[in-house]
Amino acid sequence: MPSNQHRPTERVLDILELLSTNPDGMTLTQLSRALNAPKSSIMPLVHTMTSRKFIYQHKDTSRYCMGIAAYSVGSSYTNTKNALEFIQSEMKYIVSQSNETCQLGIQVRSNLLYIAKEDSAEPLRLVSYVGKQIPLYCTAIGRALLAQKTKDEIRALYPDGLTAFTKNTITDWEELFRELEQTRNRGYALEHEECMPLLNCAVIPLCSNGQVIAALSVCIPPFRYSEDKLQSIIRLLKESKAKLETYFQGCDVDLGSIS
Repeated sequence: MPSNQHRPTERVLDILELLSTNPDGMTLTQLSRALNAPKSSIMPLVHTMTSRKFIYQHKDTSRYCMGIAAYSVGSSYTNTKNALEFIQSEMKYIVSQSNETCQLGIQVRSNLLYIAKEDSAEPLRLVSYVGKQIPLYCTAIGRALLAQKTKDEIRALYPDGLTAFTKNTITDWEELFRELEQTRNRGYALEHEECMPLLNCAVIPLCSNGQVIAALSVCIPPFRYSEDKLQSIIRLLKESKAKLETYFQGCDVDLGSIS
């Protein structure tokens, strides 16, 4: 059966996989035999990968080994994975203190994508799941992610306008922009039954290298909601934000890469 993959790209990845499992390196002849490909076809790939520092060649042995660029790419993934694990540990702490469900979301085009969730022990709690997507504008997590964008950038995400999900959904552009301004000014977003009934949320954005990369929410059902509880949860979220963003310093965190 013919492959539907791009052959030169496959060979680049095959070279990386071969070198990653041969710590002593491989010569061009050995690579050619392992790939069942003529030297002339893999030589341009090897030269390009060497110039980009994904592999390097020992002068004494002529063997190719993994390069610093490949290590940097792998380290970036590890940093992001470790960052997600640290975020999840903070989410567990938030749930233990608030006894309410905590969720982590990122932007995927015009939608919010939930990538992590820690459930409350309460028998009546939010019904949601990792992988669910909802338009950004009708959720507090989404507005925390939108708050730093320009009006034109936001309008471009929804060329057909804003659709109502409940009677409380914001469907007017100017009202949405006022809410985003309030979110920027106070440093957190709020939601009151806008994407689904019986759902109130407080949300803080998480930043890395000056960019909003995700947002963290706590959801409160109306029968457990009070102003005192809301303020307590906002304090928890702000404390976690400070810890998480300190942890992110010096890391290239891209939560979308492992969602």
